[in-house]
Amino acid sequence: MNSARLSLAVAVGALFLTGCQTTDMQMGSQSAKTVATGSAAGTASANASGSLERCASPLGTVSLIENQSAGWYTILRNEYRLPPTANLLRLLVQQSNCFVVVERGAAGMNAMGRERDLMASGEMRQGSNFGRGQMVASDYGLSPEIVFSNSNAGGMGGGLGGLVGGRYSGVLAAVGGNLQTKEASALLTLIDNRSGVQVAASEGSASKTDFGAFGSVFGSGGAGGLGGYTNTAQGKVISAAFMDAFNQMVVSLRNYKAQTVQGQGLGGGGRLGVDGGAAPSQTSAPAERAPARRK
Repeated sequence: MNSARLSLAVAVGALFLTGCQTTDMQMGSQSAKTVATGSAAGTASANASGSLERCASPLGTVSLIENQSAGWYTILRNEYRLPPTANLLRLLVQQSNCFVVVERGAAGMNAMGRERDLMASGEMRQGSNFGRGQMVASDYGLSPEIVFSNSNAGGMGGGLGGLVGGRYSGVLAAVGGNLQTKEASALLTLIDNRSGVQVAASEGSASKTDFGAFGSVFGSGGAGGLGGYTNTAQGKVISAAFMDAFNQMVVSLRNYKAQTVQGQGLGGGGRLGVDGGAAPSQTSAPAERAPARRK
């Protein structure tokens, strides 16, 4: 057996042994995490991603606005089986300390309404203090959108097999064919809830190449079980794309200056004037004098 065949046999044997290995339950497994990891409580956070941009103090309150009737949201839930993106962004936003997150989701609002109904019914003990005038206003609305997501952006199987050729070209083609790149692009839009003005918008992207070849090369037994461990979920790439978008938004907000419109100001007609058919000003031309009456 030559050295090349020996190396291949050792690699295959190691894969089979790995497939038979049993490990104990691991809490906080790194392989199961997304970029939205750790926790947040008030201004404090623990085990947050080191790549997340942060603010010295909050810029205001923000609520998450998720368009659940959009096409991207349907794919997110039905095809990828992922939870709402609002859950992911809540953690990232609070860990960044750039905004204070307030609840405006349907489930959360229903829960708060239920407590107030119980208070009004007289069933709550004294001092529960669910009276009126306690909810915090949402200064801004943060709207997420996935604009592009591809779970298989291309393989390289034919290229590998063609480059090498010979008796091993089929094996290398199968290996390369399972090198899949997952990609995602996401948008974030920040709206001022009082004026309706768009304050900021950003785009983020992420990609990840998965190596899931051995399941198809060596069959369904033994090393084939590795496919579930070597594949990276599309959700992780989408999470990274949203973090990239949020980071870029924070960088812009640090240097934020409000847009101004000269003349009439915001909503006063703008500077790209058109003929609106307005009546002429009374002072635009002198009035004609009436002719003198004859005696």
